[in-house]
This record gives sequence, structure tokens and C-alpha cells, in this order.
Amino acid sequence: PLIQALVTVCALVVVAPGPARAEASAVARALALPQASLLVEDTGRPVIAHRADRPMVPASTMKLLTALAGIKRWGLDHRFETTLLRDGEGRLWVRGAGDPYLVSEELDLMAKAVRGMGVTSVAGVGADDGLFAPTLDIPGRSASDNPYDAPVTALAANFNTLNIKVKAGTVTSAEPQTPLTPTARRLGQALGSGTQRINLKDKGLGARYFAEVLTAKLETAGVKVTAEPRVGRVPAGAKPLLTHKNSRDLRTMLAPMLEYSNNFVANGLFLKLADRGDGGPITIARAQQTMANWIDKEFGWGDYRVEDGAGLSRGNRLSARQLVDVLKAFAPYRNLLPRQGDLILAKTGTLTGVSTYAGYVNRDGRWMPFGLLINQPVDPGLRKQVAADLARAPSLRALCSGAPC
Repeated sequence: PLIQALVTVCALVVVAPGPARAEASAVARALALPQASLLVEDTGRPVIAHRADRPMVPASTMKLLTALAGIKRWGLDHRFETTLLRDGEGRLWVRGAGDPYLVSEELDLMAKAVRGMGVTSVAGVGADDGLFAPTLDIPGRSASDNPYDAPVTALAANFNTLNIKVKAGTVTSAEPQTPLTPTARRLGQALGSGTQRINLKDKGLGARYFAEVLTAKLETAGVKVTAEPRVGRVPAGAKPLLTHKNSRDLRTMLAPMLEYSNNFVANGLFLKLADRGDGGPITIARAQQTMANWIDKEFGWGDYRVEDGAGLSRGNRLSARQLVDVLKAFAPYRNLLPRQGDLILAKTGTLTGVSTYAGYVNRDGRWMPFGLLINQPVDPGLRKQVAADLARAPSLRALCSGAPC
């Protein structure tokens, strides 16, 4: 019994807990990663600067740069325009001008405007998406069916995506505002049961689908359409009928683009920025050069690379300091960013092995810009924990917990 008692006492001594060790902050855990950088500024002064000048893959935080370039070019109140014309055969042509937000409800307005012009019949709908180059290769875009891989075209309905429901072999539209067109029905027949959103994958198919949706909208509005859709360039001699101005201004487009990380809208704006009014065709190289020229004038950066406007490409390179430069210029428009609680406005970026976050944290009534780039596999929740620490910790410097910052 004595030996057993001594063993029990020793065991108790061994397992007795010592003082609780404070867990390292999310900031310290992030800064301990070999492929991570962070910059936080307060009234123009760096508070935390860790590898702040290292060029890294920004993923979708690239959309902040694209959004800022769009605001500087057009202004938040800008509304994109699309021209409708009639040729000598009575066909109604739509000349795509790069409006990225021609959703079903917008085509309703377009069709009603045509009927309001006194038009009661057209010999089919023609779709001209020639403003963007026919072989437009967006860096980082894959050929998957996922909506985020939709082809970027100068004329598109619903971001070149379809929302389709298949049940017992029957295909229907999964949204009441969008009619089921022949193209949607054909693509839906190849899908399994359930509701799915897919992309059209092909530039020419996107233009045809636009013409099909507008055809259905015209019929609903009381305009008879007597021939099949056609895709091509507007014939010489076609007469302008009306100019449709989108009901959404740029601010109304940018907020959901940033919240839902819409690649189609971001790269559509990226290409549209290169529009010189010469009718195109706009290539990705021209868009890249246009962005580079603007960056050189606006920021004067040295070491960076912008290959697309959505952040799809792994060839993109921005540093945390460059992201903070963008955020300082973006400050008047920060409410366009998604919210994380009451104290954080920020945009995420995600690719395989890439987790980024950039925006503002509110401390003592001051919105402080931060840029966080992690280019290695990591818990995707870490970036938001970092932002929460930045917003709520009593001392920012103490967050580093011995890590260099």
C-alpha cells in the first residue's frame, strides 16, 4: 500500500498542470510561415511590416487593383452602354461593347425599350461580340464547367453561365427571370439530375446564347421574331435604333464583384479598360499593357506583374506594400468591400496553395489598410483570424510575439 501510494503521488506530480501557456496570436503564426508577408499601416506609417516588399501571388486580391483602375477611368456613376441597330433585312443587331453585367433583368429592359420604339417585328436577332479578340486566352482560366471559368466576351448574357435544373430527364431553367433557350436545353440534357450552374465554355456559343435570350425577351415584350439568331459582325449600313444604358452603375457592379469574386466581371473590366474606341479587337496583351501604363503613372512601382484582372493567373505578382498602396487610394470606396464583422472590410484571394487577404481594420475609429499574402498551403481560416487580431488586440506590436515584424 505504501509503494502504491508513492506511485500515485508521483503520478500526480508528473501530470499536474503548470501555468497555462498563452497561444501565439494568428499574426505570429502567419509571420512564422516561410512564404508569408504582411504590412499594416496606421496614418501612413508601417505598424507591422514583414517581408512587405516581396512579390507574391495575390490571387483574387488582384480585383482591388482592377476595381480601382475602373473607378479612376470611369467613375462610380458610370453606366456602360450597348448599341442596338437594324439592318436592311430588318434584323436587330446588338453590338457588344464590353458591358459585363447584361443579366436577364437587363435584357428585359432592352426588349421593352425596343418595343417602346414602336418596333413590333424583327427578322431575327444578331449578336456582334467582335470588340474582344476571337482567340482571347485569359491567363489562369481553365476549361472547366465551373461558373468562375466562363469565357470572357464583349457580349454575354448572365456572365456566360446557365442555371439549369434537371429532374427525371426534363430540363428547366432554375431561375424565373431566365427563359430556357435551345442552347440551355441542349447543354442541360448532358447533365445529371439536380440544379447546376455551368458556363458556356465557348465564345461563339456565348454570343448565340445572348441572342437566344434576347429573342425570348422580345417575344415576351410583344415583338415578333421571325428568324433564327445569327452571330457575326454588324453589316455595313445597319442603322442605329437605340443605345441601351445599363440600369446598374459601376458601384453597383463592383460591390458584388468583390463580394462574390466574380472573375467574368473583373476580367471584362480589365479588357474594357483597354478600349480605345477604335472597335477593337482588344487582346489580353493590349489589356496588360494598358494596365501597366496606368500603374506606372498612378504608383510608379518597379517589381510587379499583372497578367489578368481577376487574379486567376499564378503569374501575377504583387507585394503587400503594393496592395496597401492600392488600398490607400481605394479608401474613399472602402464600403464596396465585403464585411467581416463590424471592424473589417476586406477581400480574400484563394488558389491552391495561396491564401491572401487585403483591406482595412478599424482601430479606435481609424480604418487601417493591411495586406496579407500567404503562398503556401495553410488553414484558410488563418487570414481572417489575422484580421480579427489586427482589429481587436490591445497592442499591434505585441501580436508578433517575438516574430520579426
